Amino acid sequence: MATDLAKFAEKNGVKYFMISFTDLFGGQRAKLVPARAIADMQEDGAGFAGFATWLDLTPAHPDMLAVPDPEAVIILPWNKEIAWVPGNCVMEGKDVAQAPRNVLRRLIAEAAELDMHVKTGIEAEFFLLTPAGDAISDAFDTAAKPCYDQQAFMRRLDVIREISDYMLEMGWNPYQNDHEDANGQWEMNWDFDDALSTADKHSFFKFMVKTVAEKHGYRATFMPKPIEGLTGNGCHAHISVWDAPGAKSKTNVFAGKGDGQTGEVGLSERGKHFLGGIMKHASALAAITNPSVNSYKRINAPRTMSGATWAPNTVTWTGNNRTHMVRVPGPGRFELRLPDGAVNPYLLQAIIIAAGLSGIRSKADPGKRHDIDMYAEGHTVTDAPKLPLNMLDALRAYDDDAELKEAMGAEFSAAYLKMKRQEWDDFCGHFSSWEKANTLDI
Repeated sequence: MATDLAKFAEKNGVKYFMISFTDLFGGQRAKLVPARAIADMQEDGAGFAGFATWLDLTPAHPDMLAVPDPEAVIILPWNKEIAWVPGNCVMEGKDVAQAPRNVLRRLIAEAAELDMHVKTGIEAEFFLLTPAGDAISDAFDTAAKPCYDQQAFMRRLDVIREISDYMLEMGWNPYQNDHEDANGQWEMNWDFDDALSTADKHSFFKFMVKTVAEKHGYRATFMPKPIEGLTGNGCHAHISVWDAPGAKSKTNVFAGKGDGQTGEVGLSERGKHFLGGIMKHASALAAITNPSVNSYKRINAPRTMSGATWAPNTVTWTGNNRTHMVRVPGPGRFELRLPDGAVNPYLLQAIIIAAGLSGIRSKADPGKRHDIDMYAEGHTVTDAPKLPLNMLDALRAYDDDAELKEAMGAEFSAAYLKMKRQEWDDFCGHFSSWEKANTLDI
């Protein structure tokens, strides 16, 4: 039986609900609803003008209603009188097909028809910057190899511990936090979960990190490459498929000794074909997993100050080796290292499922396993595609991938491509300081 949000509010002392949805560009939108009005909102949804957000809608469209999902409600740990709840976007009684959470929900249902229930964990990386966003917040964080720096961690313990405490309170089971490979960069990990739950938590995590950072006088950013010369923000996804959702799951259907090189690293035949779908559609995937102009300064970056970018530029897979686009760190799962911090939490999960189901249906083969250091020996791999060099190339790859576009939904794909091309055109019309520095006197 669905949670009654009015009773939930009465029981927990909640006075307001933030009904939230995420638009095509990953922007989080919300309305604050008094608890006394939540009963009607739970049934009908909170009204939004879709054109006022990054959705392909016009001012002439009727109200878009965000109908809250009561099973995903979260009481704000830092303000327990307010609860956040993600909404499913509806217009005139029908799901808005381009809305990211709806895209994911539909693909989860498709996977369930094949008795496949995708579970994922993510590694969300972020920087703590000054309020203006023009420098890292800790002027003493200057080490050439700052990863796991103990003293730098202690200087930001107040922020990281507060976020970790909140995750513990919410039952997310966080298990490690660390200073990452760039100065001013952090990573926090919590337990893997069903794809929709992971997407909701990912969305809330970004909101929570930014809020807590601002409280302490800093600015948190998940921007893929906010500081030139430093490692960028990834959002690696660990993927497995199970026989049932949630606590009902008993068997990891990716685990097992399949044939060939995938079997050698502990993937079943289903795991092999799911991975095959990821590899098959990798260049098109980038339009979703790496959605910004800035994204391509991370995945095609020169050597960073620490000595490695920790980001791929070629469509390859391997065993337990972090220099490839996909690694299989152990039996029954694999890690997709392509996504970055700008990725839309819902579209990340959706594109993984869409590509994976394509691989299952077509029995796709992931190709040869490359057990080499791609940073040192990548030039020897001549039979693997390169990842897109920029956002326009990624959008073209996505547009050319008819199968993936259909899997994600025709309305979504058309809207996404249209709005992202407009973003690219806007970028191309921008004049940078680099242009003046290099061409003013030519």
